[in-house]
Amino acid sequence: MRLDHSPIDELNLLKAFQDRVGYENYARGFGLTEYGEESGLPAWSEDPEFLARLIPFAQATGGGSFYALWRVDDREDLASLPVVVFGDEGGEHVVARHLRELFQLLGFDEEISVEHERAYFYRDEDDPHTDCHDEYVAWLDLHFGLPVAKDPDAVLAAAQAEFGGRFADWISPFLP
Repeated sequence: MRLDHSPIDELNLLKAFQDRVGYENYARGFGLTEYGEESGLPAWSEDPEFLARLIPFAQATGGGSFYALWRVDDREDLASLPVVVFGDEGGEHVVARHLRELFQLLGFDEEISVEHERAYFYRDEDDPHTDCHDEYVAWLDLHFGLPVAKDPDAVLAAAQAEFGGRFADWISPFLP
């Protein structure tokens, strides 16, 4: 895999898919951004320790929320790091235990809602899917053998159970 977009194969595969089908065309509100671009992080903290442990990589909503990988430890496989979301109006939460879980959540095809107390996905049964949703579902299966998340709340709960407390403890000294 070429490292054109990032040092993470999974993100490079998704970037190639996104380049083909378009930004926000396969998961509502989602689009890969410049890997490691920290411009949104200083709104939370400019502390070098804070900035060093977060790797922004995607827009989470059309309103400005974004996803980042949290360097919970010094593991070399960056795709195995927990994924966190920072809400455009506040709130920061662990949403997936690793990138592939986030990819499954993207298959739900709805923007994440980020509040101070929680993050969640809601989709009305009558809401249409994005134009390339079916292509994304096929891509997810082809490259990772994964289905879309039918129950995003269960994915979020598992991520919170494993990393939520640690993330809250880690981030609290950096927040106003």
